[in-house]
Amino acid sequence: MFQGYFIDILHVFVGVLLYPVIAGLIIAVILLLAECGYALAECFYTLKHYRTKSVERFEHYASTRLERSDLLARCGPILGLMGTLIPLGPGLTALGDGDIAVLAAALRVAFDTTVVGLLVGLVAFVMSRVRRRWYEQTWQVLAEQQ
Repeated sequence: MFQGYFIDILHVFVGVLLYPVIAGLIIAVILLLAECGYALAECFYTLKHYRTKSVERFEHYASTRLERSDLLARCGPILGLMGTLIPLGPGLTALGDGDIAVLAAALRVAFDTTVVGLLVGLVAFVMSRVRRRWYEQTWQVLAEQQ
């Protein structure tokens, strides 16, 4: 039904995308761990330090931190979904050919990338919400000082 060079090129292109998606998920996990470390530092030191600084400096700092965690909260699930859908094509083809081992491997990759992507998104989302609350409290302290 679907024949032609364009479909073949598209299939190869999508197949090649799996490796950058997995690399992106690994990078997202590393960045998430770093952001967790930054959040702990904020809790115990950084926010207390910024309570003596100007509002403008704190606003720049807060927006930068929130952008990073918001980006992780959105990109993690997207990468997880891509990692789910990409191996399903070859897995379904293998099912049609009766090769259950290839199907099992494809489903394993699909489910693993989904779980990792959702984990990154969940932790980053919670971190963003907690940070917003911390930043609002710090803004209130800075506003009272002026």
